[in-house]
Amino acid sequence: MNMQYIGSLLQGLWGTVLLSALTFLFGGLLGLVIALCRISPSRGMASATSAYIQFMQGMPLLVLMGLCFYGPSLLGFQSVHPLLAATFAMTLYAASYLGEIWRGCLQAVPKAQWEAAECLGFSRWQRMRMVILPQGLRIATPPTVGFMVQIVKNTSVASLVVGFAELSYNAKVLNNTTFQPFIYFGLAGLMYFAVCYPLSRQARKLERKLNVSRR
Repeated sequence: MNMQYIGSLLQGLWGTVLLSALTFLFGGLLGLVIALCRISPSRGMASATSAYIQFMQGMPLLVLMGLCFYGPSLLGFQSVHPLLAATFAMTLYAASYLGEIWRGCLQAVPKAQWEAAECLGFSRWQRMRMVILPQGLRIATPPTVGFMVQIVKNTSVASLVVGFAELSYNAKVLNNTTFQPFIYFGLAGLMYFAVCYPLSRQARKLERKLNVSRR
């Protein structure tokens, strides 16, 4: 087995991890804004973010990534770097799911906690920052870690549309070069497993811990 080929797979793995990290960072920030808007007393903000979630969750990631990559050039702008297009598309996609996950977790905080914070004279921002968010994000930790697994696996879509050199793309290139699909796609599968399995175990561990603490 050529070590240069292994190095190519490892380089692809780095691309997968980088895209996943950027997606979770920016998707998490946008998702938090969406979650807060969903529980906002403003009906306009709640309706607008609800429509955004329905639209994004109803659109295939493949189509969304194609729009982000080819759309600017059709409008007369310069071509977009594959990593930028993939990150932007996956950010919009992940934010719609994270926003809805976190909205449910914030609303899962007992109503008595909301009322107690209001009785203390806290403003809405103080109630969210000091009382609701710490409890809601604690509840949200298990499903959030679990969704990170989906983010890692969905990075493979980037190679199909924008040609970003992540793990599955490099495995496909090596297969076309060596005609040894079992070896290189098998190694790529093991690398995905090495990244996703610890996240899955951590999500289950956190969920069990949370269930015990609630008893």
